Amino acid sequence: MTTEDRTVRDSMGELSVPSGALWDAQTQRAVVNFPISGLRMPRQFIRALGLIKWAAAATHDDLGLIPAELADAIKSAAIEVAEGRHDDQFPVDVFQTGSGTSSNMNANEVIANLASRVRGKPVHPNDDVNKGQSSNDVIPSAIHVSAALGVTESLLPALNHLANVIERKSKALPGIVKTGRTHLMDAMPIRLEQELSGWASQIRNAHQRIAGCLTRLTALAQGGTAVGTGINAHPEFGARVAAHLSQQTGIAFRPADSHFEAMSSQDTAVELSGQIKTAAVSLLKIANDLRWMNSGPLAGVGEIELPALQPGSSIMPGKVNPVIPEAVAMAAAQVIGNDTTITVAGQSGNFQLNVMLPVIAHNLLQSIEILCNSSRLMADSTIAGFTVNEDRMRAALQRNPILVTALNHLIGYDKGAEIAKRAYREGRSIIDVAAEETELSREELESLLDPAALTQGGIKG
Repeated sequence: MTTEDRTVRDSMGELSVPSGALWDAQTQRAVVNFPISGLRMPRQFIRALGLIKWAAAATHDDLGLIPAELADAIKSAAIEVAEGRHDDQFPVDVFQTGSGTSSNMNANEVIANLASRVRGKPVHPNDDVNKGQSSNDVIPSAIHVSAALGVTESLLPALNHLANVIERKSKALPGIVKTGRTHLMDAMPIRLEQELSGWASQIRNAHQRIAGCLTRLTALAQGGTAVGTGINAHPEFGARVAAHLSQQTGIAFRPADSHFEAMSSQDTAVELSGQIKTAAVSLLKIANDLRWMNSGPLAGVGEIELPALQPGSSIMPGKVNPVIPEAVAMAAAQVIGNDTTITVAGQSGNFQLNVMLPVIAHNLLQSIEILCNSSRLMADSTIAGFTVNEDRMRAALQRNPILVTALNHLIGYDKGAEIAKRAYREGRSIIDVAAEETELSREELESLLDPAALTQGGIKG
């Protein structure tokens, strides 16, 4: 113990805490016990804890279960925590006790000390701040509240923004025809706007999938206390806490239909993570399409040019790389990995409690944050600003023997293959070879093999 420490006590005895710390013994024990990663619980999770403690004090005030001046002190302190004014007072490692008890007590102790200053007399972290609660219902509720806030305030708007930017870009590029590609090989023509419409549809679908989780994400475990029975909580506690949270956040929270399910499992977090993973897969697909289309500029596909954002090499002057798609791809890979962690953690519910709650919270909230940021970065720094090399696209189309596919119904597959192979072999236009190999006139061939017409589907001729 140094002169900068103070002595605190809990049910296990005395220990030293830094004099400037707002936490007390139980938080300090967690700091000592879990020196694992240096990762702390996310800001959004601390916000949710503060909001839940505020709603709990407001509920007890409504019910006349604590004095109004005590409720006011706790509410004031809890809102400060929710607003992020004391984030440095939450030192507990993500990898801690699986119930998240250490993080719950960290919040209780910080809020109790802040409230004691406001009130002018002691506020007890367990008896007052944690009244009617257990870590076993607070932490699952905090996961849902924090994820619901992240999804509604950040992720869904970001995905909507990305889809809007793709759709605007698509409308700004009408009538540009390019070579389609399957297996990375030349295929039938497609319009660039059609290609982008596929990207936009992926993102719109991702938005819908994630939004579909909200009806379950807004159901809270609060009120179940220790094992789901609601021991030591007023019968109206869970519903009133949900109502206060709804009023404070604008999100329609409600008590879970079954506290036993809400506390013993994390199926909703697993579901949401899976939908976020699907969105990450979509971003990864789009990022790789952009990388391929931008490849070159001379020896690659070279259909588009992405905005030049920074030098691409420490040794090769003039080199510029697709840095944003690469960063987005890495973020997507992280989200996919997070989903695996959440899946493993989600099956770790034993009887009445899941015992991997902190790592679920950390990974789920990280996935929400980095997917949100990646979506906006992809939209604003890549898709909005890329330019199109129409001459390159047109030249590739004119050399594409696969256009012969449009003649299948007139000359048959085998004859078409023969013509395509000869055109490849001789490096000639498909129209020139088809004019020699079939009885179709050049005028007919130019009409049948018009790339723009072929992007409209159907049978030509």
